[in-house]
Amino acid sequence: MAATEPAVGATIPENTVAAARPKRVRTGCLTCRERHLKCDEGLPECQNCRKSSRICKRGVRLNFIDTQVKSPPITPPTQDWDITFQDESREIASEYKGGLGRYGALSQEADEVPDIKDESLYQFSSGVMNTPTLAPQQLPSLQQSLPAGDMESYPAVSQRRPDTSREQQIHSSNNTDSTFTSQTIPPPPLPTYSNSKQTLTPPSEDRGPLDSPEELLFMQVFVEEVGLWMDSLDPYKHFSRLLPFDSLHEPMLLNAFLACGARHLALVNPAYHEDKALHYYDDATTRLLEALQNPNRNTVTCATTAVILNVYEIMSERPLQRMNHIAGARALIKECRWTAKSSGVGAACFWINVGMELLSCIRFNWQVAWDPDLWGVDMDFSREIDYGREEGWTYRLMYIVAKIANFRSSVPRQAESTQHAEQVRLSNRFNEWNHLKEWIDSWNTNVPRTMHPMGYLQPHQTSSKSAFPEVWLIKRTTIVARLFYHSGMCLLAQTHPLLSTRSPDMHELQQSHAHDLCGIVAHVKDRGVASVAIRSLAIAAECLVSRREQEEVLDIFDRIQKETGWRTGFLHKELKEKWGWNNEEQYQQQQQQNIPASMLPLQSYQYPASNLPPVPPPPSLKQGPRQGIINPILRSADFSAPTHPYQSHYVAPLHLPPQPHYSQY
Repeated sequence: MAATEPAVGATIPENTVAAARPKRVRTGCLTCRERHLKCDEGLPECQNCRKSSRICKRGVRLNFIDTQVKSPPITPPTQDWDITFQDESREIASEYKGGLGRYGALSQEADEVPDIKDESLYQFSSGVMNTPTLAPQQLPSLQQSLPAGDMESYPAVSQRRPDTSREQQIHSSNNTDSTFTSQTIPPPPLPTYSNSKQTLTPPSEDRGPLDSPEELLFMQVFVEEVGLWMDSLDPYKHFSRLLPFDSLHEPMLLNAFLACGARHLALVNPAYHEDKALHYYDDATTRLLEALQNPNRNTVTCATTAVILNVYEIMSERPLQRMNHIAGARALIKECRWTAKSSGVGAACFWINVGMELLSCIRFNWQVAWDPDLWGVDMDFSREIDYGREEGWTYRLMYIVAKIANFRSSVPRQAESTQHAEQVRLSNRFNEWNHLKEWIDSWNTNVPRTMHPMGYLQPHQTSSKSAFPEVWLIKRTTIVARLFYHSGMCLLAQTHPLLSTRSPDMHELQQSHAHDLCGIVAHVKDRGVASVAIRSLAIAAECLVSRREQEEVLDIFDRIQKETGWRTGFLHKELKEKWGWNNEEQYQQQQQQNIPASMLPLQSYQYPASNLPPVPPPPSLKQGPRQGIINPILRSADFSAPTHPYQSHYVAPLHLPPQPHYSQY
């Protein structure tokens, strides 16, 4: 019998309709799915792909229609292990276009909501903190006043710390011209600073390599120019080799690096302006101030960032108008308990900070604010230092030069009330001078051979037509040490309690070390020593009496400024005044008589036959620098002081870094 068709309007069972529909393929290939064809699920290739010569792509195709998550089955509890179920369907769905949109809003339990009430404690204005104001200070006659732009005008992490065990790398450069000239640097883009946050990397983002041409350029300039001299006392080259990698996941540190790089470009290339550098500086400062309000902050990262921002401020045209971090960096270093005995990034930050202060104190005849006796320097010359680690000997010499700077700044300006009191004071100062002289002589005797010149040619032996000998030193830290050594000897010759600088002994001492120092700077090709070279050369230049030598020193200053961007124009005016160039008539008269200014006859000076030094001449006849003051910028650079840095932003940290690992350099 033929099958009868259902009558019109009859109801067809639902299971019969489902059976009549074509079966939907669930395990077909992705190629057929993309072509909207039914796949026969053949393996290894389906029929459709084989006919069309296509690649039969296989994979898992998720179905986001059913998004209900049922409770997992009950698992009997055990005492040996725990089991939890985690729903990752949203994370997986987010990898597919439109997948996450099929899920509803995620509702969190009350105990899963983070407590953000304390976050308001760390919110503050994005503006930079107010610049501290210094009261006028009376400076010695050697430097009548503090010039507006001459304060060493560009002279002188998650809790994971940088790995200091990486291989030591020594960076040297023999180029006399700056790497980044106006021909190699692309023109700067127009500055747009309407939103200071738009270029910053979120703190939680662990970014890869720098992919911005601007950021890459500024970082290259920092590493190859600024970090070059910052690492002159660091055997591990933290600022130029290690810390740049740490900055990739620390936006605060990264923006500090970029600020210094952009600032250096503005100094050496007129096509760049300080606006871009100031933009990065403000961003880094804002992030640092925000971190200082967080008691759970990373103190190591904060201190390192402040040290780099301190370098930026010294590079500024008018550093006295921007001193937010000069004292702050010192206070954060003390908070981290970094001293001369520290290692790793702590030692790198400590010595660059102490070195910059020492250059400033020599410049302005100040006393060092951080007592050298509290540095923790090992001054036992009999204790050997590993061969090739000249940095340890350089640290010792910086300690001695700091002592000499303090001795120089404490020269009394008035005689004591009685003759006996004056004799006692002179006797004490004479003994202290002898102690410093013996100390620095002992250093020169005990240093390894690698810290002495590799070559020494008299002026007539060279083809450079220089008035100074050619002194060849190989390692950068050795050059820095020799510059400090000759500077210390010149300062001692200027501060003898009994003998004037015009006496034959002191004059010969000054001339010998001044010529050697000028010879080092005149022939050095390493830009990494420019910061120390400028200040040391200024000290030596004051001792010169030959017009030819004086003119060559001015040419050396001009060359340094052209190659490195260091501002040296203010030294021209000071030195010409000291040399008497402003009085050409007096100068011509001295030249005709062939009598150097420093060798003019002195008044007779009779020494008594007693063991006590003689009474000095009246104050009006006594020459030399007047009594100085403690570095006013760093005098209160301690968070325990009533007027400490970051006054309105600082919150004491809950966790300090572990006690530094003390090692012998």
